[in-house]
Amino acid sequence: MLRWIALVLLLLLIGLQFELWSNHGGMSEVTSLRMAVKKQSDENDKLVQRNQALAADVDDLKHGEQAVEARARAELGLIKPGETFYQVVEKPANGASAAAPAAPSTSSGN
Repeated sequence: MLRWIALVLLLLLIGLQFELWSNHGGMSEVTSLRMAVKKQSDENDKLVQRNQALAADVDDLKHGEQAVEARARAELGLIKPGETFYQVVEKPANGASAAAPAAPSTSSGN
């Protein structure tokens, strides 16, 4: 009788181990879920930092005159009354060499 109980318990143990390590609801699924949670947590941290930066920007725009002025100047090109606006346009690096006159050849072929 004790031998049958031991055999049943051993078969039950083998069956439980199979369920534990099989694909459906087993350790591999737990590992993949942990990785998904870690990835989502990292993305949430990035979004929290972005939201904090945006909240600080909104607070500056609500309470600070300088932030509104700086944004108007940078994004809209606005100037104050009585100011003179000078726009400096630099030539592109590759366009400057094409526009420059060609230097005379210095080969000595005499």
